[in-house]
Amino acid sequence: MSRIGYKTVVIPEGVTIERKDDQVTVKGPKGELTEAFAPTVEMKVDGNEVNFEPTGKYDNKMRAMHGTQRANFANMVEGVTDGFAKTLKLVGVGYRTQLKGKTLTLNVGYSNPVEVPVPEDIEVKVPDNTTIEISGINKQHVGDFAAKVRAIRSPEPYKGKGIRYAEEHITLKEGKTGK
Repeated sequence: MSRIGYKTVVIPEGVTIERKDDQVTVKGPKGELTEAFAPTVEMKVDGNEVNFEPTGKYDNKMRAMHGTQRANFANMVEGVTDGFAKTLKLVGVGYRTQLKGKTLTLNVGYSNPVEVPVPEDIEVKVPDNTTIEISGINKQHVGDFAAKVRAIRSPEPYKGKGIRYAEEHITLKEGKTGK
């Protein structure tokens, strides 16, 4: 049984839901998100509450889809009301970043700067030259872009140099011991 799938999603004020066949559109103060939902899970709207009910045989695949669709819908609602954000820190001597239009330029120890194009639905801010703030209404897109930037120079385990999430803790290894 999917425990997450049976949790009720409360719709806040100012958020509207439209269903058309298998497409669900959620509109809110920050924007609009549309996603396709599988017909194996039925969405029941009751006032400002939404419940997800499985249809058909409740096997392992159905259980997975039940919880996943409920979580995706809850993320859509949270995204159009509050949005999602990730913060990255650049740690290392000479590591810095700057934003030029919709291109993020990173100087992270390679011979040339690395340029990353910013997707349309993502907003990037660079408050200082070692911090990157990524925000948007789609949780998956924000997380994917943050992971893409972090993968350019992920933290190394000996000195901790690289790009890391602001809340991430890097466990450092001990170096070689001399004779």
